[in-house]
Amino acid sequence: MTDPNLEKLYQERLQRYVTAMRNGTPDRVPIRPFVAEFTSRYCGLTCQQVTHDYEMAFQAARRCAAEFDWDAVVGNMVYVWTGLTQALGLKYYAIPGLHVPAETGFQYLEPSESQAFMEPDEYDELIADPSRFLFAKWLPRASSEIGGPDDPASYRNNLALVKGGMAMWRYFMAFGTQNELLRKECGSVSAIAGILKAPMDIIADKLRGYLGLIDDLRERPHKVLEACRALIPHLLQVALMGADPNRQVPVTIWMHRGCVPFVSFKHFDEIYWPTLRPIIEALWSHGHQTLFYAEGNWNAHLQAFNDLPAGSIVYHVDRADIGEVHRALGKKFCISGGIPNTVLAFGNEAEVRDCCKRVIDEVAADGGYILDASAIIQNDARVENVRAMTDFTREYGVYPSHSRNTNGNAIPPDRLDPVWEQMIRGSGNGVPAGMCIPWSEKIKELPPFPGDPILFERIWQDLEAFPYLFIWHCLLSF
Repeated sequence: MTDPNLEKLYQERLQRYVTAMRNGTPDRVPIRPFVAEFTSRYCGLTCQQVTHDYEMAFQAARRCAAEFDWDAVVGNMVYVWTGLTQALGLKYYAIPGLHVPAETGFQYLEPSESQAFMEPDEYDELIADPSRFLFAKWLPRASSEIGGPDDPASYRNNLALVKGGMAMWRYFMAFGTQNELLRKECGSVSAIAGILKAPMDIIADKLRGYLGLIDDLRERPHKVLEACRALIPHLLQVALMGADPNRQVPVTIWMHRGCVPFVSFKHFDEIYWPTLRPIIEALWSHGHQTLFYAEGNWNAHLQAFNDLPAGSIVYHVDRADIGEVHRALGKKFCISGGIPNTVLAFGNEAEVRDCCKRVIDEVAADGGYILDASAIIQNDARVENVRAMTDFTREYGVYPSHSRNTNGNAIPPDRLDPVWEQMIRGSGNGVPAGMCIPWSEKIKELPPFPGDPILFERIWQDLEAFPYLFIWHCLLSF
């Protein structure tokens, strides 16, 4: 049974959070820390425990949300469940307690250029049918358990696919329960829904590796551009499938290697941004904001982001000058973050309070600000500093009642720009986003039948969503 006091608290926090994200002025500054391995430190657990047993991670997140009295959190910011990655035999993670010490967070192991999971001459295959390429080429190379199409079927191969698919389904379904428990037990809002990465970041992160991408930008930039365009419909589809049906909390894009100094301005202007912007604007046309989690310093590209429709994004500041970000984007978009993780890890409580005051004074005076650390809070943050950040903001970040503006400026467009709409539709290779084998291909294999073809097609397409989500979340989430 729902506690009416907690439900009232939840509704107040949801209103506060959404108002700030819409660049309005709520009753006070929302507190939304992205706490990952910090939860293990606070709850007396190891990184291995919260990474390998997601129920422990869920419980730790709920305990932190309740005891710190936060407005919004992520149900599990230790997002990569290593039980699943181990079941699939994924090669690019070091698992706490197995490959690294139990008190160390999981690590991403980028393959060397010679061992990249996609060869430089395979762009055409990726462009022609991204889902097929991921199943046939990428996953067998990225996994120690799964073989390629020319390998004989094996017991271990089949087990890994069944375990991986069922484990992913169980994990994602558990988030629904976790979100409800955050609401009923803590009165806290689940901060995000859905996942997105830029097409070029996907190529750098999981396909060619960063060094391979840099070579390709020099040797075959047109192929990189074509591949990024081919990924657009699929990345949008996955983002929409996981987005908040109530259109309140944002889809999050984890921004990696499109900023200075990883790629040049030329490649940002010609490849990175033109293949990311249509996805952001398409999400906004569906009423979904995107949380730009701008890891590193993206201030060199603020003018490009300022061209987006007002209210379409929430901009999270990591290592950049938050005042510069606010001056460039604050009139159109909500800003979050800006409290350095180094201060939370190595500073004292007085330094934390001074930092919070400075950021709130500089960027939060007119609303449109959400307090958070600059980057995901891991187990090096001191508990007393995180508490000082929370308590100070709750006391200091209160707006005068007469200044509150709960509307903001977030009004999605009636229609998408025709240029973006064309890019979202894709190249027309016959395999629409959302499925791996379209019904138009399957029906050619069937003999003439007397039954209702529409029923067969509907069920086929419904079931096609399962392998589609599996392979794209392997690429994006795990």
